[in-house]
Amino acid sequence: MRYSILLSVIVLAVGCREKMPAPPPGPVPVVAADVIVRDQPIYYEAMGQTLGSQDVEIRARVEGILESVHFREGAMVEKGALLYTIDPSTVEANLAQARGALAQAEAADDKARRDVRRLTPLWEKNAISRQMLDDALAAQHSASGAVVTARGAVDNMEILLGYTKIHAPIAGLIGKTEVKPGNLVGRGQNTLLTTLSVLDPIAVRFSISEKEFLTLQHVIPEDQQALASAAIFELVLADGSSLPDKGKVVFVDRSVDPATGTMLLEVAFPNPGLLVRPGQFGRVRAPIRTVAGAILVPQRAVQELQGTHSVFVVGEDGRAEFRPVRVGPRVDNLYVIESGLHAGEKVVVEGGQKLQNGTAIALQPAAPASE
Repeated sequence: MRYSILLSVIVLAVGCREKMPAPPPGPVPVVAADVIVRDQPIYYEAMGQTLGSQDVEIRARVEGILESVHFREGAMVEKGALLYTIDPSTVEANLAQARGALAQAEAADDKARRDVRRLTPLWEKNAISRQMLDDALAAQHSASGAVVTARGAVDNMEILLGYTKIHAPIAGLIGKTEVKPGNLVGRGQNTLLTTLSVLDPIAVRFSISEKEFLTLQHVIPEDQQALASAAIFELVLADGSSLPDKGKVVFVDRSVDPATGTMLLEVAFPNPGLLVRPGQFGRVRAPIRTVAGAILVPQRAVQELQGTHSVFVVGEDGRAEFRPVRVGPRVDNLYVIESGLHAGEKVVVEGGQKLQNGTAIALQPAAPASE
């Protein structure tokens, strides 16, 4: 009984005690960055793929067994260097046969000419009929035609014999051989043996929209001679590095593809160290205008919701200010801000997802970049 009364007194005392108000939340730790103000070139960018400025497929043009390969795969070769040898025995036999047929045709032509020379005086003396002379003349013309045909067969066989030794048509970097010695090549089709490429300069092909093409027309001279000397393009490789030399347009397709609404362009870049190889992907970019006194902020500072962009600005009172902004072009990992920010302001780059307009913030140092 005594314990029940004591317990009731304790419960009553606790219930009558006034509730303590919850302590106000502390400032949210954030990382901020200064707004960048500078004259900023605005670039046009497109993804492209590299190819040799001249890519030549080396193919077998005669049927035969591949006897030998005379180059080291992946090496530079000079123009005229011997690349492959195909067994010439079949072609040599056919050439001998063609030469024999030519000798027969020449002999028949010589006999036909002698017959005409012998019969012509006899016809003039009415010793033979006109029919006999006409037959001799027809035989001569037929024999002359046979000689031309036989000589053409010999020339063709000589050309095919030359195809049994395959030489480099240009100087460049040669790829791997697609066929090893001992294999039959050239039967029914021109077998691909390897590919030879000129890598200096290296070419990059990419497609641009009609609108982008019209924009580039304002910065690239329309005159073709001036266009060839307007080296304004930069090639950014997969690792973020850029070729040291600028590139220039060497090809613009004649029309816009109606299926995609794009136009094909090719830009050539000096590649003296052969750093870039065919088949690589890279970003091609060219400056189209310069914004004087542009305001830039890190891309991660900008939040996007339903097509609108905003940032949190560090206020003078230590609170976050929600600020709508109009975003312009992207430059690397920065956004150009066309309106909504001013020089000298700071924007939150980390911790913004925890903020609301007016939230107290505590600035923290940025974490060191990982190596």
